[in-house]
Amino acid sequence: MSALNKFGLGGAMFAWLLVGCSSPGDGWAAGDLKSVNHVKGTTVNWFSVNGYRASGGGGSACCIALPDKWRPGMIADIKWEVDLDPFAYVNWPPLTSEGYMVEQRKHAKNYKHYEARVEIPEYDHKRCGLTVHFLPCQEVKVTTSCRATWLPDYPIKEPRHMEEPAVCPK
Repeated sequence: MSALNKFGLGGAMFAWLLVGCSSPGDGWAAGDLKSVNHVKGTTVNWFSVNGYRASGGGGSACCIALPDKWRPGMIADIKWEVDLDPFAYVNWPPLTSEGYMVEQRKHAKNYKHYEARVEIPEYDHKRCGLTVHFLPCQEVKVTTSCRATWLPDYPIKEPRHMEEPAVCPK
């Protein structure tokens, strides 16, 4: 009996989610892929880590696979898209109009695309997916911490809503 017949549409969706976030094999586990944007006045539209893609703007998406055991030299290859004027739409024609779509296409040409490679910090058996922190000057930090971002023992300490400097150091 198929999952759709046995559990209904909701059960089929739940089964699909379980498969989507299941372990990719022995020695690996899946976890959420999360982001935190620290740069005031910008929006991260989407990002990917080692090919696992998620929408930006905070929150989390299922899933990213990480080895059960950390090993030196583990790299996060991160790509992301930034909207430097995320509230431009307030002056556009109504959402469902052709004029809105024209403005959106023009606006999307200004999106910026970035890439970074960062080392994944050491973790023990307890990890909670991967959280990517987007900082000014296209700096990126990652953590596998299970702690909430506002707690004092969270490993990434940079404040939220940081200004992008006029000139970034190289």
